[in-house]
Amino acid sequence: MATYIKTTRDGRRVEVIGLAVTLDGKPEAMDVSDVLSHPRKLQIQHAAPEATHVAGRITLTAEEAQVARAALYANQAEVASDPRYAAARFQAAINSKAWQEGIE
Repeated sequence: MATYIKTTRDGRRVEVIGLAVTLDGKPEAMDVSDVLSHPRKLQIQHAAPEATHVAGRITLTAEEAQVARAALYANQAEVASDPRYAAARFQAAINSKAWQEGIE
């Protein structure tokens, strides 16, 4: 379930593992965003002019973003259809509802 995206300038691997974009195996983001809609787009464009998308702190080109999004969608579909994760999804929904109502 790991998809290689790129290696950063300092040698760390960017991959999609499960439902997250990871940096050296540590989750960095759950989605890929457009730089144009990012609140710090000017700083991102200044630091990485080739970047069109970001995933957390990771800048991505259009091709890398396309690969990352495709891997995230494929993994989401796989998780959604796997009955082993159904109990965890139900428990997360129950916990979220309880938290919103102030029940701990």
